[in-house]
Amino acid sequence: MFFILSKALLFLLSPLTWITLSIALALFLKSSRSKKIALWTTVGLFIFFSNTFIFLEFTRLWEVPGKKVDTLDECYDAGIVLTGMAEYDADLEVLSIRRGADRIWQAVTLYHKDIIRKILITGDHGYVVDRGLHEARQMKEVLVSWGIPESDIIIEETSRNTYENALETKKLIDTKYPHLKNNLLITSGRHMKRAKACFDNVGLECETYSTDLYTGNSRHYHWDQFIIPDYSTLLEWNFLFKEIVGYMIYDMQGYL
Repeated sequence: MFFILSKALLFLLSPLTWITLSIALALFLKSSRSKKIALWTTVGLFIFFSNTFIFLEFTRLWEVPGKKVDTLDECYDAGIVLTGMAEYDADLEVLSIRRGADRIWQAVTLYHKDIIRKILITGDHGYVVDRGLHEARQMKEVLVSWGIPESDIIIEETSRNTYENALETKKLIDTKYPHLKNNLLITSGRHMKRAKACFDNVGLECETYSTDLYTGNSRHYHWDQFIIPDYSTLLEWNFLFKEIVGYMIYDMQGYL
C-alpha cells in the first residue's frame, strides 16, 4: 500500500499536473477574474519550471557531489550499484538504458581500473505491475556477455525501492559475502543523499560515488539556459521532487 501511495503522491506533486490543472481551471471557471488568475498562474508555472538555470540551481542544493576517479586511491571489495537505470523492451527482449545507466557505466569503468573487485547490483523493478523488467538479473546477463566474469557480479533481485535496496543488500552481504567489508555506493548524484542515508540506517556504511550529475563545483551556463523554456527541464523536476519527497517520507517512516 505504501508503495502505491508514494506513486500517487509523486503524480500529485508533478509540475505538469499543476499546469494541467491550472489550464483546466482557466477553461472551465465561469468568473472572468478567476479565469484570468488561472491563466496567469499557468504562464507563471510554465516559465518557472521550464527554466533550466532555475532547475539546475535547485538541483545543486540536493545533489551529492561527484569524485574524480584518481581520488579513489584504495581498492574496494565491491561497488554497490542501485538499479533504476533501465526499461525493458518486451518486443526485442532487451534492456533499454536511460540516463541513470551512467551508474553501471561508471561501475564497469571502476572495475576495469581495479578500483572495485566485485560489482553488486541491487534491485528488481520499481513498477506497480510487472512490465518484464528484472533489472539486476538482466543487467548481470549483459555484463557477462561483455566478458566480465560471472563470479565478479553479485545480484540482489528482490528489492523494489531504495530502502529495500539497502536492507536486502545488507542481508545478502551478511549471509553470503561477509568478506565484503569496504564498499563503494554507486548511484545518481541526486539519488545519493537518500540512498546513503538508507544504507547507513541498516548498518552498511559505504563511501559514495555519485554518477550522472547535473551540476558540478563550477557553474557553466549558456545564454539559452537563462531565457529559453525547455520542456525536458519541466519533466526533470518530477525526478528531483521524487528524491526530495522520498527523503521526507523515508524519514517519517524511520528508514533514514
